[in-house]
Amino acid sequence: MASACGCGPAPGVPSWLLAAARVAPSWPAEPAAATVLPAAHRMRSALDFRRTIRSGVRSGRSTLVVHAHRPAGAGDSATKVGLVVSRAVGGSVVRNRVKRRLRHLAVPLVAETPGGTNVVIRALAPAASADSLAEDLGGAWRGCLRKLAAYAPEATGPAR
Repeated sequence: MASACGCGPAPGVPSWLLAAARVAPSWPAEPAAATVLPAAHRMRSALDFRRTIRSGVRSGRSTLVVHAHRPAGAGDSATKVGLVVSRAVGGSVVRNRVKRRLRHLAVPLVAETPGGTNVVIRALAPAASADSLAEDLGGAWRGCLRKLAAYAPEATGPAR
């Protein structure tokens, strides 16, 4: 018993050149400014989170708290950024949206931070609906850097 396709050959759909040009992405892609926090700048170690929160300085706003710590001997290693967004902020969709916003907002701030600094951003419940998240993060981040600069002589001294 032989089997065959029940469909007959069909002519190809004609292409409209203007539509194809409008839909096709331009190549090469235009280089955009970095909007994603690079993997080298992401804090992953629980020990780094713990040390930064417990041993560092902090600065807070109504939507978030920023903790910063510069370990002795950090040198010019990459600045590491960690995020803490608890369930108090909202459900998983809301928490992930807040994390994406904070990562995006942290990119330009990392450039002005001394190398080797660890920063943890802890989002508070109002962060989910705050329009002032960028201003709050910038102010708290710079406040931490000022405190860290004042605290620096002890941090860069000999280890005891």
